[in-house]
Amino acid sequence: MSAVRTPRHLAHCLSVDDLRLLARRHIPLPLFEYLDGAAETEYTHRRNSAAFDDVALLPRYLVNVSSVRTSITLLGQSLSWPVLCSPTGASRFYHAAGELAVAHATRDEGTLYGVSVMGTYPLEAVAAASGPKMFQLLAFKDRDLTIDLLERARRAGYPALCLTVDAGVRGKRERELRAGLGMPLKLSWGSLGRAMSRPRWAAGQLRVGSLAFANLADWSKCAGISAQSEYAGAQLDNTVTWKEARALIDRWKGPFAIKGVLSESDARLAVDAGATAVIVSNHGGRQLDGASSALEALPSIVEAIGDRAEVILDGGIRRGSHILKALALGAKACSIGRPYLYGLAAGGQPGVSKALAILKDEFVRAMQLTGCADVAHLDRSFVRWD
Repeated sequence: MSAVRTPRHLAHCLSVDDLRLLARRHIPLPLFEYLDGAAETEYTHRRNSAAFDDVALLPRYLVNVSSVRTSITLLGQSLSWPVLCSPTGASRFYHAAGELAVAHATRDEGTLYGVSVMGTYPLEAVAAASGPKMFQLLAFKDRDLTIDLLERARRAGYPALCLTVDAGVRGKRERELRAGLGMPLKLSWGSLGRAMSRPRWAAGQLRVGSLAFANLADWSKCAGISAQSEYAGAQLDNTVTWKEARALIDRWKGPFAIKGVLSESDARLAVDAGATAVIVSNHGGRQLDGASSALEALPSIVEAIGDRAEVILDGGIRRGSHILKALALGAKACSIGRPYLYGLAAGGQPGVSKALAILKDEFVRAMQLTGCADVAHLDRSFVRWD
């Protein structure tokens, strides 16, 4: 079998894997390693996608699939199809438009953007550019900082909030450490090495100005993303319990997701605390290497909480058929991270739109070939777990 050639333009990209190869051409290698890498041996990262290979589809024929319904309601918001873009920090690493490019693309494609607290544009500006959206919080030691961010999100018009619970201790991400990054970020023109071999990327960054974690700038009282990342790292709180999560949910009084759940017991605790959604996730394999894949954890969590909360599968989605399999196993929707970031790195807003369009086209095609005309009808009868 011949090797896959790296596409030279977005128009040549037929898959998420193609976007990944193009992204590698467009951004400095250290930043690609930061995006593409995971914790330690990267087993969990690989397993996130590999687990889908163990699930076989059971198609049905002589079904009218000339029109396929993909729309859903999630976190109180109407989406045109059951995929959302997960919160990911520092999107300007990959393109100068950063979170704003993702916001415009998700709005145009009719899906939801999870906006990271570690964004490089202010949460207010991203909210104004977005359609359906939620804002992500991390648990910070300074509770006043956490509450301030929650209230800013409320004022900016975010309908939903998300608390990521698996990031109190940072995973050991060896590829980014070997690339000279890490935490606090050692980000400079020198650390980026061959940055000037990516002149279009460099020109875009210089035109927009210095990088910063925009949502933390006032609280950190320091300038520049390296100093702010040191502040953020020192603020991560690994003493937080479900009591604090409940307090945030009670204060928010609206759709609230807990992200980073892999066990039945945590899923139940999340719902008992008042969460309206549970995001089954291992942080893209970037935290605990050896943790369960998200897909393998999904069925027992769905069974444990039933219809008490919406369940979102986050991790390993690279094909439209992956989305179909996750929904058949009980997920209400799927969340993607690297796929849309590959698109962002490959071509800004058009690249993010390309990533979403590829996955949506594959998903619709998979539904038609499986003989399912409505996402609401997907269930375990469409799959067999080998």
